[in-house]
Amino acid sequence: MGFRAAVITFPGSNCDRDMAVALELVSGTAPLRVWHGDADLPERLDFIALPGGFSYGDYLRSGAMAARSPIMRAVIKAAEAGVPVLGICNGFQVLTESGLLPGALMRNASQNFICRTVPLKVENNQSLFTSAYDAGEIIRIPVAHHDGNFFADEETLDRIEGDGRVAFRYAEPCNGSRRDIAGILNASGNVLGMMPHPERAVEAEHGSSDGRKLFESAISALVDA
Repeated sequence: MGFRAAVITFPGSNCDRDMAVALELVSGTAPLRVWHGDADLPERLDFIALPGGFSYGDYLRSGAMAARSPIMRAVIKAAEAGVPVLGICNGFQVLTESGLLPGALMRNASQNFICRTVPLKVENNQSLFTSAYDAGEIIRIPVAHHDGNFFADEETLDRIEGDGRVAFRYAEPCNGSRRDIAGILNASGNVLGMMPHPERAVEAEHGSSDGRKLFESAISALVDA
């Protein structure tokens, strides 16, 4: 049946089209588009993406209201059943607010919106999202966020590090994130949240195509499974 993905759109999402274009470009198949108010996901999904943006205007806390949208009950159920879920920027915030990932995303240490391309170090290349990268590889991916400062207590950070769940780390200081963490995996390895935007780095015209390998990794793992 080919690769069957879905992109969730919340009120205030602004990278859902970018995500859909990237997935279609790499997989050759346009993803399904799902509205936050839907109660159910399409059947037989291989992949779910939560895009960047400012869901619900970032009221209350970034991602907090979106995490309680009707569709998130279905996303959580799918993730717990092993369906890969990728959350980028605001999507990462939604994943932490929904409990699918630990920690929280706080206001940048500079108190400023950060929008630039940053170097990332690939910390774990053994996940379904990162297998096309080399361990320790430095890649360049854009960031665009105001609340991207990853925070967790020391015990949680030690557990994440010890379990190899740090997928990406900032190769230079970016937003004040604890231990320069840019992206983390859940315990099962099928949920990835990251603040940088790989969907904005899939073609040379973007200034970097380093994000393409993330989608290639996932699609290859799922199609070949």
